[in-house]
Amino acid sequence: MRRIADPTVRRLSLYLRFLEECEERGVATVSSEGLAHRGATTAAQVRKDFSLFGSFGKRGLGYTVSDLAKRLRNILGLEREYVVAVVGAGKVGRALAQYGGFAARGFHVRWVYDADPAKVGMEWNGLRVRDVRRIEADFPRTPPDIAIVATPADAAQSVAAQLVELGVRAILNFAPVHLTVPDDVAVKNVNMAIELEALSYALRHR
Repeated sequence: MRRIADPTVRRLSLYLRFLEECEERGVATVSSEGLAHRGATTAAQVRKDFSLFGSFGKRGLGYTVSDLAKRLRNILGLEREYVVAVVGAGKVGRALAQYGGFAARGFHVRWVYDADPAKVGMEWNGLRVRDVRRIEADFPRTPPDIAIVATPADAAQSVAAQLVELGVRAILNFAPVHLTVPDDVAVKNVNMAIELEALSYALRHR
């Protein structure tokens, strides 16, 4: 399958959330214009996004909400459950481990790790923080589908390397550092400082 640009994937997620809201309200069909408004784009871009994956909807009739939502869930890989591990039990790691929205979307946090003895043993909503040294014992048979790295910057690369060696193929990185991983490992970076700077720019130039 061809590589799809990250902005397109993000728009698909926005379209799906809008469709799920429509399902809850009992709305049967939706137009490209309606999806475009939710995705902060144009109707032409909506149609272009969908064209990457085949034929959607009927000209003049719009899209059937339930059918389109089902197809987008399939495209986004949301028709299965995912096991998640969080490495780093600081404020960010704790917030992520306790976020209920993950389970609602099929992402289940099974493990939380930290190197700080003061954090090891803490329990959050039934999840006990484990010593990071236990990763090798926990993962060989059933590595998580996704690992979230929320460590300090100086520890992130070594943690990522260990996760990859143990079979993890998708990493969500909250550490403010670039991670070097093999080409077959997917990494998404969340740098909150950069996001705040983008907001600062928007305020400066509005």
